Amino acid sequence: MTDDLSRAGLQLGQPTPLPRSPEEARLDRVPNPHPDTDYLARFTVPEFTSLCPVTGQPDFATLVIDYVPDRWLVESKSLKLYLTSFRNEGAFHEDCTVKIGKRLVALLEPRWLRIGGYWYPRGGIPIDVFWQTGEPRQGVWLPDQGVPAYRAR
Repeated sequence: MTDDLSRAGLQLGQPTPLPRSPEEARLDRVPNPHPDTDYLARFTVPEFTSLCPVTGQPDFATLVIDYVPDRWLVESKSLKLYLTSFRNEGAFHEDCTVKIGKRLVALLEPRWLRIGGYWYPRGGIPIDVFWQTGEPRQGVWLPDQGVPAYRAR
C-alpha cells in the first residue's frame, strides 16, 4: 500500500516535514468512492492555532469543516499538516477561517462546503466566523456543528 501511495505522490504513508506556512503546505485529494451519493463529511479541529498579526500572541479555535464531496475527498494527513502550518501564520480570525474554506473549495470542487471557526476570546471578545459556498444540498443531513455559543467554552 505504501508503494501505491508514494507512486500517487501523496504525503500519506510518507515522512513529511511540517510546512512553514499555509502557502507552502500541500493539500492532497483522493477519489471519492461514492461520487454518485450526496453525503456529508466532517472534520472537527479542536486545537487549531494561529498568531495574532499585531501582537504575535497565539490565537486558539475549534474549526468545524463540513462538505458534500463530488469527485474528490481531502486526504486527512495533508489537511492536518496544512492546518498545523497556521501555527506560525499571523492572520486575523476571519482571514484564517475564510482562507481555509476557499483553499478546500479550490482543491476539492465540492458540491457544498461550510466552515465554522469558533475562536476563543481575545481582549474579552470571542469572534466566531462562518463561511459557506451557497445553499446546503437538499436531502443531506446537516447536524449542528456542536460548538456552543461562547460561555466559557
